[in-house]
Amino acid sequence: MHGNSFCKMPKISVRGHEMPESPIRKLAPLAFAAKERGVKVYHLNIGQPDLPTPKSALEAIRNIDRNILEYSPSQGFLSYRRKLVDYYRKFNIDVTADDIIITSGGSEAVLFSFLACLNPGDEIIVPEPAYANYMAFAISAGAVIRTIATTIEEGFSLPKVEKFEELINERTRAILICNPNNPTGYLYTRREMNQIRDLVKKYDLYLFSDEVYREFIYTGSPYISACHLEGIENNVILIDSVSKRYSECGIRIGALVTKNKDVRKAVMKFCQARLSPPLIGQIAAEASLDEPEEYSREVYDDYVERRKCLIDGLNRIPGVYSPIPMGAFYTVAKLPVDDAEKFCAWCLSDFSYEGETVMMAPASGFYTTPGAGRDQVRLAYVLKKKDLRRALFVLQKALEAYPGTKL
Repeated sequence: MHGNSFCKMPKISVRGHEMPESPIRKLAPLAFAAKERGVKVYHLNIGQPDLPTPKSALEAIRNIDRNILEYSPSQGFLSYRRKLVDYYRKFNIDVTADDIIITSGGSEAVLFSFLACLNPGDEIIVPEPAYANYMAFAISAGAVIRTIATTIEEGFSLPKVEKFEELINERTRAILICNPNNPTGYLYTRREMNQIRDLVKKYDLYLFSDEVYREFIYTGSPYISACHLEGIENNVILIDSVSKRYSECGIRIGALVTKNKDVRKAVMKFCQARLSPPLIGQIAAEASLDEPEEYSREVYDDYVERRKCLIDGLNRIPGVYSPIPMGAFYTVAKLPVDDAEKFCAWCLSDFSYEGETVMMAPASGFYTTPGAGRDQVRLAYVLKKKDLRRALFVLQKALEAYPGTKL
């Protein structure tokens, strides 16, 4: 007898169960439904810049003159890597083309770093809140994220060395930072970077440093790359991407940069398994390096103005608090609500003001500590100032109407 009543569904893996949903995208079905009802949604939830991609990149794609769209080398085009050496030199990062491996976005660079450097059960210390996909990549590699708390009240600055050392044990293999930070916009100080360097040196750890937002620093403080830290050159793996600096999220081009030959050799095995990074993407990314400096200046100036618009506007809303982010284009804000995730969902499913609403990312998804960030949201200032001002007005109206607002 072969009736359906005897059919069983095969189980998905433990890894599949443990993989977290994206806090940035999990409310997407509600946003889609709101738009279907005719509601305009202001997207403050995702770091998708609305500024134009460099013209040089678009022209390079339009003018592709090839008979075959072939595999590129697993490490990426040498011409592109050589041009990246000059790009990094502008930031006093001294590397060679051989130190650079081109990846399918910064995400693949993080995943390959974990796969090459960590064994199942190894632990990585990560300041939280943190980019949610780090947890997903750790689960893929069988590694364990151990978070060290930073607080909105202290502007998300790093805790003292002792707090780190409380977490370090025989399974600890690495520290992971994002600088400037996603989701908080925090920029690590020289003192904090030296503190991390000393820990890495003392315990012989890897330092994974995600620095994709280096172009967006809004303070007189210098940008301290992990590659600037002396004495740990072979411990550092730099993660990079063109997604945000050139508004090229869709071409999926990143980079993994390290002086450690053994790490590069191991990473290349994973690169060969995925054959090659995107051909068209590399063509666009390489051309972007020829874009006049004026492009970067205009983009930077735009974000400076948007940051002021968003942070000033948030802190004028009764009960709302946001520290001033010093880098990237995000902030984490505290809202006077019982549960920010419920509030974000309610904004999309139950609320609109004059046919408009806002979409935000609940900050709890950027924490692994249960209950942390429950009254916080991450906002990206990737909209024009006119739209940001309107989104802030709609947010205030939503807070006034939400049944769980606590004022």
